[in-house]
Amino acid sequence: MQAHSSTHVSCTALSFSWPDGTPVLDGFQLAVGPGRTGLIGTNGSGKSTLLRLIAGELAPAEGTVRVSGDVGYLPQNLVLDTALRVDQALGIDVRRAALHAIEAGDTREEHFTAIGDDWDVEERAHAVLGQLGLGSIGLDRTVGEVSGGESVLLRLAALLLSRPDVLLLDEPTNNLDRYARQRLYAAVGSWPGVMVVVSHDRELLERVDQIADLRDGEVRWYGGALSAYEEALAVEQEAAERMVRVAEADVQKQKRELADAQVKLARRKRYGQKMMDNKREPKIVMGARKRAAQESAGKHRIMHTERLDDAKERLSEAADAVREDDEIRIELPHTKVHPGRSVLTLRDLRMPYGSGVEGEFTAHGPERIALVGRNGAGKTTLLRTVAGLLEPVSGEATAHVPLGFLPQRLDVLDDGLTVVENVARNAPDAGNNLIRARLARFLFKGARADQPAGTLSGGERFRAALAALLLAEPAPQLLMLDEPTNNLDMASVRRLTAALDSYEGALIVASHDQPFLESVGITRWLTLGEDARATPGTGPSRWTS
Repeated sequence: MQAHSSTHVSCTALSFSWPDGTPVLDGFQLAVGPGRTGLIGTNGSGKSTLLRLIAGELAPAEGTVRVSGDVGYLPQNLVLDTALRVDQALGIDVRRAALHAIEAGDTREEHFTAIGDDWDVEERAHAVLGQLGLGSIGLDRTVGEVSGGESVLLRLAALLLSRPDVLLLDEPTNNLDRYARQRLYAAVGSWPGVMVVVSHDRELLERVDQIADLRDGEVRWYGGALSAYEEALAVEQEAAERMVRVAEADVQKQKRELADAQVKLARRKRYGQKMMDNKREPKIVMGARKRAAQESAGKHRIMHTERLDDAKERLSEAADAVREDDEIRIELPHTKVHPGRSVLTLRDLRMPYGSGVEGEFTAHGPERIALVGRNGAGKTTLLRTVAGLLEPVSGEATAHVPLGFLPQRLDVLDDGLTVVENVARNAPDAGNNLIRARLARFLFKGARADQPAGTLSGGERFRAALAALLLAEPAPQLLMLDEPTNNLDMASVRRLTAALDSYEGALIVASHDQPFLESVGITRWLTLGEDARATPGTGPSRWTS
């Protein structure tokens, strides 16, 4: 499919609020032309909501969304029916069945109608699956037989096969290993039509043509990829900070001039009063002089006050142009574990779905272990088994200290409860005021802490789940995170990295985000291989690609 200049997305005077009244967009305007657009912004700014509005999954309260052509949409939290066959997930099952029927000699008209002009549907399907590294997945297998990362690629394959005019991708690299990410990067790089991708993946955002920065309900456009955007933003911010310094100096100057004027006026007043007291001039002349002085003083004071107010307004405008993006500020509880203490033992562990750890594996003290491997290797299964959510087939997985587990799906929250209520469930002895004070460090201040969990954005949900985990009593001395950076903007990833630096317990992180893993001071790498054996490693060289 060739991109046409007419292919675009436009949003006009768009307004949308959640059922509880929380506003997301108000009078929003957007026009997207051909090419690949990276949509960025802080967590909760409305990126995923905007994609859902464009895809038609949500209806705006006011305004219009217009799209030229067909829309393909890959949501952030993809759920595919595990009972579906792969060809059904790809949307080609009817055409494929008709093709096989004709090949078997059944020449009824309905089969030809079903196929239309798509006689090479199977070849195209195999080609797209091969392009995404899914060539070994047969069309007759079920979705339940593929990993979470493979199911994301499978949904992307379905979109590529349907050849939409506009492709919307919401955090598409979440849950993908390095190999799968490279496949997705290549697919994005070769996309010929209109694409809007929401992501915090730096490598992916280096493959877009322009950046749309969604902030305070408005979009600002920057030509080029992420690095060009960051350079332009740095120049903007430097200029904005310079304007703040100029405006601050002007405010101080106006304050001094106002103070000087008031001193001079006070002196004049004292002099005039002295003249009246000494009766050196006729009373009528002194009265006229006093009225004139008061009028002049009033005008002088008003002039300097207005100048000061103007200077303060310019300072406020300059300050508004300087970004102070809220970031997670976490004070992790004191969870020190001495180096010699065992925190976890795995012994001849066989887990559901065929993966396992042979022999004995022990984690000690404040170790930081990266759990890596290809999609489907069993990383999530291992963490869920250690957390007690799955029963091992044989062997044992024993935690010797209090543990906390933050799963990929963030399903530790009760959607019907507020953020405060979710945290209170895990810390029943902590008072409401204490919980609210702690939640403020996770950016849930005031009414935000009373939002139902079911209305939170992906990034907000991560913060709420992390708060419920870390503010629990007792605090976890073994912290297990499954793909923790999936739903975080780049500022929050940096802050999470800084916060984990202060954590004194043992840490096990399953992640495909290698820069993040290296930034949190990993001391050991545990690679789950295709032979279902865990192989301890000593560094990123053990990474499977």
